[in-house]
Amino acid sequence: MQLNVGITCDSPRQLNAARQLACRLGLPLLTPSVNLDRLTITLVLSAQRLELHHPELGAPLFVDFVRGAMGYRRRQGEGRKQPLARAIGLKGNTCPHVLDATAGLGRDAFVLAMLGCPVRLIEQSPIIGALLEDGLARARKTPETASIIAHMTLMQGNAVDWMRTLNTQDFPEVIYLDPMYPERTKSALVKREMRLLRILAGKDENASLLFETALRCARRRVVVKRPRPGTPLAGPKPDFSIESKITRFDVYLTR
Repeated sequence: MQLNVGITCDSPRQLNAARQLACRLGLPLLTPSVNLDRLTITLVLSAQRLELHHPELGAPLFVDFVRGAMGYRRRQGEGRKQPLARAIGLKGNTCPHVLDATAGLGRDAFVLAMLGCPVRLIEQSPIIGALLEDGLARARKTPETASIIAHMTLMQGNAVDWMRTLNTQDFPEVIYLDPMYPERTKSALVKREMRLLRILAGKDENASLLFETALRCARRRVVVKRPRPGTPLAGPKPDFSIESKITRFDVYLTR
């Protein structure tokens, strides 16, 4: 699917920043003379944040680690007994270095950083990466979240290519993968946000290669997030799985 994406701002004060972002992402900077009806996706830069607008979204999509769902999880103080933490291998005071090779909107990485893990995030989509970068930058300036964000390092690029450059001594302890879930036959069952992320990320054609590379690089384990009733990724069987109400974490021990 061909995407028609453009960048605009809601104030003349943001014009220079919007122009720089458009140049970095290789996207057109929208002006009143541009026919907006031809666009399927618009990135809007305001003084507060970067938002993604799309006809299917009921509200703009943006990354917020301070308020909303992530703010609620932070205030609730979910501990190491939650399924994600157990799958990653958090025990006692252990805080393994984690590579989140499919960062997306960074929600799971934020939870791991909140629990003390240093997390390197890699996101292949430049548009999703820009939204995530903006969310991290705003949270870094907020006292309640600054210490958490200090544990998170974002890279935009191809995770397979990056892992192939690593020397053995630089391999991450844990690699976390959240590949796109299989398409469902009834599109109404898929959240609008997830459908849009699937469009932005493109077809998940490299999932098997990413999985194979992760198994070679992880010093302790690879954790793959799957829908609870879904099948594991093609390849070796997981050593064990940890389930939540709607999600399953398949764990592959590498050492």
